[in-house]
Amino acid sequence: MKFFNLRGSVVISVLLATLSAVGAVNSDPFLWLEEIRSDAAINWVNRQNQVSLGRLESQRLYQEFESEARAIFTAKDRIPTIRKINGLVYNFWQDQDHVQGILRRTSLQDYESVNPTWEGVLDLDLLSKTESTLWVYRGMDCVAPRYERCLVSLSRGGKDAVVVREFDLNKKEFVSAGFELPESKLSVSWIDENTLIVATDFGLGTLTRAGYPRQARLLRRGESLQQAKLVYEGLESDTGIFVSSAQSNTLALVTRSIDFFRSETRVLSTQAAVKLWPVPVDAQLLGIGRDYAFYSTRTDWVLPSKEVAPSGSLVVIPRQQSIGLDLGKAEVAWRPNSRTSLQGIAVSRDYALVNLRQDVRSRIFRLDRGSSVRGHRWTLSPLGLPDTGLISVSAVFDRSNQGVLSFQDFLTPPTTYLVDFSTLTFRKLKSTPDRFDARGLQIKQRFSRSSDGVDIPYFLIGRKNLKLDGSNPTILYGYGGFMVPVTPYYLQVIGKSWLERGGVYVVANIRGGGEYGPAWHEAARKEKRQTAFNDFYSVAEDLIERKVTSPKNLGIEGASNGGLLVGVAFTQRPELFNAVSCSVPLLDMLRFHRLLAGASWISEYGNPDIPSERAILQKYSPYENLQKSIKYPEVFFTGSTADDRVHPGHARKMAAKMEAMGLPFLFYENTDGGHGGAANLEQRVKIQALQLSYFSERLGLK
Repeated sequence: MKFFNLRGSVVISVLLATLSAVGAVNSDPFLWLEEIRSDAAINWVNRQNQVSLGRLESQRLYQEFESEARAIFTAKDRIPTIRKINGLVYNFWQDQDHVQGILRRTSLQDYESVNPTWEGVLDLDLLSKTESTLWVYRGMDCVAPRYERCLVSLSRGGKDAVVVREFDLNKKEFVSAGFELPESKLSVSWIDENTLIVATDFGLGTLTRAGYPRQARLLRRGESLQQAKLVYEGLESDTGIFVSSAQSNTLALVTRSIDFFRSETRVLSTQAAVKLWPVPVDAQLLGIGRDYAFYSTRTDWVLPSKEVAPSGSLVVIPRQQSIGLDLGKAEVAWRPNSRTSLQGIAVSRDYALVNLRQDVRSRIFRLDRGSSVRGHRWTLSPLGLPDTGLISVSAVFDRSNQGVLSFQDFLTPPTTYLVDFSTLTFRKLKSTPDRFDARGLQIKQRFSRSSDGVDIPYFLIGRKNLKLDGSNPTILYGYGGFMVPVTPYYLQVIGKSWLERGGVYVVANIRGGGEYGPAWHEAARKEKRQTAFNDFYSVAEDLIERKVTSPKNLGIEGASNGGLLVGVAFTQRPELFNAVSCSVPLLDMLRFHRLLAGASWISEYGNPDIPSERAILQKYSPYENLQKSIKYPEVFFTGSTADDRVHPGHARKMAAKMEAMGLPFLFYENTDGGHGGAANLEQRVKIQALQLSYFSERLGLK
């Protein structure tokens, strides 16, 4: 066996890595905690919950935190978010009387009044009681042109997986013998009133390794899922197949997600075939208008005209009739610079609104096509809204040029505006009252210097007369992954419970996120992951150097990928922090791809089954790098038994390993809640109060 060729050596390497991984699994003494609802695992969870609740609920400020969070989360004067259907506006609402929530409606004119009169449509509390199931509302899709029949998505306990039932808006009831889809991580859209396009679990061999559908089928009224006609099938190695519609259900789309950042879009051309849109797989479809499709680019894209669309650009492509794209006439409508990136677009009947992000602050424009000026045919006309925080399009009214925009920043509560896209005029609809006293508080944007010399922006929110003596209780938040930006948002509970009491809150805009476009994300993806962690440490070190705080008074928090961030932070740099809130986290980076949806994140983190990538993951994986001899800060892990995205075993095993090593930690797992951690307002109140109680105790909040 002395004549291996290169291919053979690679096969042997992969085999050895696989055997090594199997050995690591077999030697993991806490593997049993991955059995989500086994008696042994649940008994362990219950024991840990009792310890954590006993300590945190007895903390001196816990009752105040809980009361403050409940008052804010259940306030009657919150802004009801709306969508318009057949002349009425619909809102899903939760409060103390509707813990699970109620779908309701009124007229736009009545909505604008101080006290609208709402008509109830679907009561989730009543449905949950009647069916003895904790139902969580996940949205509604209604079929054009009458918009009377809708598909309502419901989640058991907040999971990503949903059941779908047909609902009659006129009768305000589920349709007897109507469309009904069993629980799955599915997507579905209307073709017409008697036909759906569905991507779901159709049985053996119809899911990807990540647990998402790999088939799209046409389901006609009266058919079973097995009778539905196959229109497209992806590969088992894909992330999944997802279906959607655009332009009032006139355009049915099938998206093949190759991985988290590459995809193909196909449009249903007949009742039996789909047509591929020939764009690069790393180009992201942002929206579809009557005449144009709008894309952004992850890498430089040379258009057929030879014009180069740099990474992060906005590309506009004319549509051909109903299903095609005239790629030969594609144009670059906007190019990024070093401080400005594309946040997204919203498409109305005749216009597109472009949301740009400049140093993590939003600016919004209408995209106009005019005469050629120096070779550019597209211009951006600004809306005169504030540009100091986050502007988002919360609704575009179907078949119109009207929509709703929202503005907020860390200290300014949300205000919504009714906008006419055709005239660029707007008027205020609703404002949220102040939830805390912001007088004497300020927002500062600062930049730390990371280990490779790159400036990392962060926001510091605290008192104007902050004493720089290192004693301020400070919470530092970060995420840094999947090209998701962390933008300014109103700190309603943090403001009331933390800032009013003299605490400081910091938001780090580290690489791995999307604050400055694809390049900002790419700088910390896969083998470059350590960059995100180093950015986070640079912010912490800057806060300490400026004497805003000290390691004794500095805590960190993160959830999901942010949970991985803080998990790495406390294992790599334990001397920097005194408190760590680690929520719904990834922590075992050698097994993440084998747990629930983990395989879909290989393009973000790397593949543990490839030796070179496994070595990088092993170097920073929190679960693998715990050491009994190191003094770590106490960590508070929170999660959900019903989380079907990030496996609760990550947090469970990490806590159990720390327990075996005699290391300090707290652990709380909510029974319901899914990846969001809470299935209703009361559970949100509980989690928020526990986390604040933990931070106040550890960091010395007065």
